[in-house]
Amino acid sequence: MIVIANLFVFMSFQMLIPTLPPYVKSLGASGFEIGLITTMFSLGAVVIRPYIGYLLEFSGRRNLVLIGAAALLFMTILYPLTQVVLLLLLLRLFHGIMWGWSTTVNGTAAVDVVPNSRIGEGMGYFGLAITIGMIIAPSLGIYIYQHYNFSIIIVISAILGGIAFLLLALIKYETPESVKSISRSELKFNFLGSLIEKSSLYPAFVTLMATFGYGTIVTFIVIFAEERQIEQIFLFYLINAIMATLIRPITGKWFDRKGPKGLVILCASLTFIAMWILSLSLSWVGIVLAGILFGAGYGSLIPALQAWVLAKTSKMRRGVANGMFYSAIDLGIGLSGLVFGVLAKFIDISHLFQISSFFFLFVIYFTLTADKENFIVLKESQSPN
Repeated sequence: MIVIANLFVFMSFQMLIPTLPPYVKSLGASGFEIGLITTMFSLGAVVIRPYIGYLLEFSGRRNLVLIGAAALLFMTILYPLTQVVLLLLLLRLFHGIMWGWSTTVNGTAAVDVVPNSRIGEGMGYFGLAITIGMIIAPSLGIYIYQHYNFSIIIVISAILGGIAFLLLALIKYETPESVKSISRSELKFNFLGSLIEKSSLYPAFVTLMATFGYGTIVTFIVIFAEERQIEQIFLFYLINAIMATLIRPITGKWFDRKGPKGLVILCASLTFIAMWILSLSLSWVGIVLAGILFGAGYGSLIPALQAWVLAKTSKMRRGVANGMFYSAIDLGIGLSGLVFGVLAKFIDISHLFQISSFFFLFVIYFTLTADKENFIVLKESQSPN
């Protein structure tokens, strides 16, 4: 139920990502203001997560999950009512705050019901909802925007968000005993301490590298297809989703049996190759081949990294670790869009894909050279030092 509900959460949100920039541009926004649309959102998400991680150390899950889902739905409905660019930027900040809230508590609620011995498989299934949402929804949003208008996108996004809220309300949540036994008065809030979980810092850094490399796909793939006159770009998203779905049970069990090292290296290697094939594609054939490798690679890489982050963390600190993981994703994609957005003025998009692909080689390097202690997974009864 958590997996299905989270799919609707991500579908609702991801429809807006590729369609907000042209919508804001239609309102008269400058290029700098359009860039701030992503920056303000990422800022809000990163800033709120330490506070949510702190709350999750002593709070039950249900109320936090439902507050986040309801707030996301409310923020979505406000977009068509806000026609002033400055107000839209402010709305994006608050939307980012509630996105940071929701993703952190939902991911923590999911890992609460998964034993450490099957965390790779369990979070692999949970991550499948994220992957499918991130792949299908942007394509759907682009199609609706091209054939209808932004208001229709908001209506559909709100419906998906409403379904997510109803599903989340039906779930019986589990709160770890270690969390129930602690009161708020026993814990002091520390921003840095709630932003970073030291035991999982290394895999979170690797996640930052991976999502920085992925950011060019999110930002430029539609423009790339238009430049190459490849009308079947939707095949990249479709094949991506199919491959990610088919391979996820295998890679999840691989993580549980052999750990993250070999899996992360293989997935990053496939993603690196896929980005080069994509950059050289002149027809739908290259798009399909890139989609197959990217779905198998990146589609399994992010859940593997999340499982790696969470497997090294005690149950009480998993809210903080989960927040750090999602902040790494937001920072990686946000910074990538900013850096490569500037480079796009001087370099072809195909070359941007090639340059950003080298960050997956960094993922391989940092995984290969990591100390053995970075691959030690906690047992159920253990806590990190």
